Amino acid sequence: MTRHFLHSISLLRDSVPDWGEHPFSVPAIQKLETLELHPKVTFFVGENGSGKSTLLEAIAEKLGFNIEGGTKNTNMAVGEYTSPLTSCLRVSRTINRPLDGFFLRAESFYNFATLLDEKYGTFSYGGKSLHEQSHGESFLATMTHRMGGHGVYLFDEPEAALSPQRQLSMLVRLHDLVEEFSQFIIAAHSPLLLAYPDAWIDAFGPECIQRIAYEDTEHFQITRTFMHDHHRMLKRLNSISGPDAVW
Repeated sequence: MTRHFLHSISLLRDSVPDWGEHPFSVPAIQKLETLELHPKVTFFVGENGSGKSTLLEAIAEKLGFNIEGGTKNTNMAVGEYTSPLTSCLRVSRTINRPLDGFFLRAESFYNFATLLDEKYGTFSYGGKSLHEQSHGESFLATMTHRMGGHGVYLFDEPEAALSPQRQLSMLVRLHDLVEEFSQFIIAAHSPLLLAYPDAWIDAFGPECIQRIAYEDTEHFQITRTFMHDHHRMLKRLNSISGPDAVW
């Protein structure tokens, strides 16, 4: 398999200062040794608090991105926080070097859009301020007008701002960038995005990080069950809520 830019991520276990402190206390992080990355698309999945975004954030910082998101030249001095996990990671790279890169964080994208307006005026990505577009439109504008291929792109829950139709549009653009020699690491919950062909899906669980098939993800199974008979599922949830629940 042809390697693009990043081969694997390893936790330098002897460098961990305290296994009882966050994020080293997170079970999936505690069991991390070496995690191989797909040359095209790797997904991190898991429950909230499972450590997927924490690891992605540390990888981004290790690669030189601002921890709040953006490019390697982005300077958002929102806080002084840096991930304690970053200094304990080792990134194994190929001989190839990316020409582009971006760390897209849904939760801090507003701050990035504001920074763009302050530095470059309101005509930034696509000739229109990101603040003059919906959240989802601004995400896609960034993918379309800022990401040029031959790069490493890290996304943290990009589906947060995207309708199902927009998620499909994102898949199209993601595939275009993959075809242009790009590599993605994406923390996501969306069963639509996770369906990207041949991607590796690493599930962050209570015991370890395990590579699983798309059909074995909780996201696929719950969505399939709900769509197959949503009336039955809602009745079951109503019974769990208690006798006073009214839906």
